[in-house]
Amino acid sequence: MTLVLTGLLTLQAATAATPPSPAEFAGYAETLLADAYRADVPGGAVLVMRGDEVLYRGARGQADVAADVPLKPGDRFRIASVTKQFSAAGLLTLVDAGKVSLDDPLSKYLPTYPGGARITIEQLLNHTSGIKDYYDSKNDTPDFAPGEGWRYSNSGYVLVGAVIEAASGQRWYRYLDQALFKPLGMNDTGYAADHAVVVHQVKGYTMNRGAPAPPRLFSMTQAHQAHAAGALVSTVDDLARWNRALHEGDLLKPATYARMISPAGQAKAYDYGYGIWTSAVRGAPALQHSGVIAGFSSHLLYVPGADVTVAVLLNNETPSPAHEPSTVARRLAAAALGDPYPPVKPVHVDVAVLKQYEGVYRVDRDATRTLRVVDGTLTAKRTGGMRSELTAITADTFVYPEGLSRLQVMRDAMGRVTAMRFWPEGEGEGVVAPLTDLAVPVDITLPRDALGRLVGKYWAPALLISAAIAMFYAAKLWRRRKRLSSKSALTQGARG
Repeated sequence: MTLVLTGLLTLQAATAATPPSPAEFAGYAETLLADAYRADVPGGAVLVMRGDEVLYRGARGQADVAADVPLKPGDRFRIASVTKQFSAAGLLTLVDAGKVSLDDPLSKYLPTYPGGARITIEQLLNHTSGIKDYYDSKNDTPDFAPGEGWRYSNSGYVLVGAVIEAASGQRWYRYLDQALFKPLGMNDTGYAADHAVVVHQVKGYTMNRGAPAPPRLFSMTQAHQAHAAGALVSTVDDLARWNRALHEGDLLKPATYARMISPAGQAKAYDYGYGIWTSAVRGAPALQHSGVIAGFSSHLLYVPGADVTVAVLLNNETPSPAHEPSTVARRLAAAALGDPYPPVKPVHVDVAVLKQYEGVYRVDRDATRTLRVVDGTLTAKRTGGMRSELTAITADTFVYPEGLSRLQVMRDAMGRVTAMRFWPEGEGEGVVAPLTDLAVPVDITLPRDALGRLVGKYWAPALLISAAIAMFYAAKLWRRRKRLSSKSALTQGARG
């Protein structure tokens, strides 16, 4: 993975005080795309605008790998969860028309939905309804009582689509076409199950050991799979039209738009409005959303003060962390602001020093970050997440694989490690997580003959478990036992 982008230092020198010219920016964007996406595999289309000025519009990679058809900037892609802000805005036009109230109970529109009388329309829009996401669903038990928590829920946005249908008398996607797409001239945006919309859509892929492969089977017509949560197709040009119209006041009443982009209640702690995340790029407020669906990934970003739009659409659902649409979009936005992210310059840190950083750091009541040295490299793992290999840029500061998020190990006056500070996406003042446990989980590698004895199928009530899943849980059990043993040994050593 290339972390240092050729030409970045030149751009920094040219734009330290002022935003770059289109020519300067285009050179940076071309280099970034060439670094991120090979020409002979799936890639992406990119559009960056400042006001109504196009800073860069381009594409790299293959629209159809087998037929050797290159991507073009105007190609159609599935936009996945970027769909949510269209669904949210469509429902909000019904609010502005007096046909829906954000305080209405869901039961007003879906009388038979269980518990609908306690769920408000706003709670569907900002993920505070407690409705379990269909990707996580093992049962129908809510995650929490309506309004008492926050959790991202695709299922909630399927219901947003259902409310649109009940209030408008039309299918949700037909209403969006009538109320949003046609008035804005978004002629390449529509429903992914409509043949007329997808006839020119590029092929989607997943990457398997560096080679493109067909994505998992997926039906856009299944409500529990996509619907108003992620079933739209669009282009970078249409997404730019959308950003300008939505954020410059052409679609919604000012008060309605303000509610859309202003996280409230339990959603405030998670920076989520209605179909839009609030964040920052190099300290500048930003509004954005990502999406991933079978064969595709996407990101749409807007920086209000500078009027910068960045749209990145990939026909690859599994890019590397450094080349995900959100990372590429953030880098492009920062460069358009004249404040690009600095290049990552790795430094060597002795393993003995890295070992001092091992331990469990408490982020909040429900989450920790575990630092552990694996094969001479410091790694980090958040509760429930995957382990990430870190790159040292100083003796105590490390960057995550996407090249933006970083952490710094903190010491007290005696030089003892006491905490770490984490900067998500390299922004803000960082979050301090105190060191709470020196014992870290130990990975256990089972012998090949032991793994071989697990091959087969296992029957449990209502669940057929493959050998791969069985091996995963066996290894997980061994790791848990080893972790508890290690922790017990450390405790006894401390007492002795």
